[in-house]
Amino acid sequence: MSAARTAGRLFYYVVRFFFRVVLTIYNRLSVRWLEELPRDGNVIVAGNHCSNLDPVVIGVAFPRQLRYFAKEELFRPFLFGNVIRVLGAIPVSRSDSASAAGALKGFLRLLEGGSDVLIFPEGGRSPEGRLMPLEEGVGLIASHSGVSILPVYVRGSHDAMPPGSALVRPKKLSVTFGRLIKITPELAKGRDARQKIVAALSESLHELEDRSLP
Repeated sequence: MSAARTAGRLFYYVVRFFFRVVLTIYNRLSVRWLEELPRDGNVIVAGNHCSNLDPVVIGVAFPRQLRYFAKEELFRPFLFGNVIRVLGAIPVSRSDSASAAGALKGFLRLLEGGSDVLIFPEGGRSPEGRLMPLEEGVGLIASHSGVSILPVYVRGSHDAMPPGSALVRPKKLSVTFGRLIKITPELAKGRDARQKIVAALSESLHELEDRSLP
């Protein structure tokens, strides 16, 4: 590994540790795992999405470096843009993100390179803070790559940083990582492979949502 790459990884972990401390103190962040993360192989981390804060929260809770695509306007605020860039965000324009083929190729390149990738399968932020129906893109990516899916549910981000807000409020945050969904040959084959994978992920996320309710 080159010195520049080593320095970059070190800087990532320093920044992640800093924001983990900040969120733990300011938002009383708690993290729960239903099973241990396998050490071998990368994963697709698939979570609910109701706030621009979600990738930061998941990024500091996940023990390895995550990569994900984010709309380029999120990078315009200097501080927030640099935080999500350091935490693995890759800026894309609306025209790029609108191309299903381009998005698929981008995610597959990251996965083939061994990266852990973060995806928000609802296709947009939930205005009410509750889980919305999932789009089939995550099923397509998983079936093509064969990479297992790790469901994750964030609670409290909608209150801490609701849509339209530029500030983070001192609301409690919790992150729950579910059980790994392995992309077996039975799950990945057939014309309905995407639907089967999405159905399994939807069931898992709804279970995590129910677990996180007060």
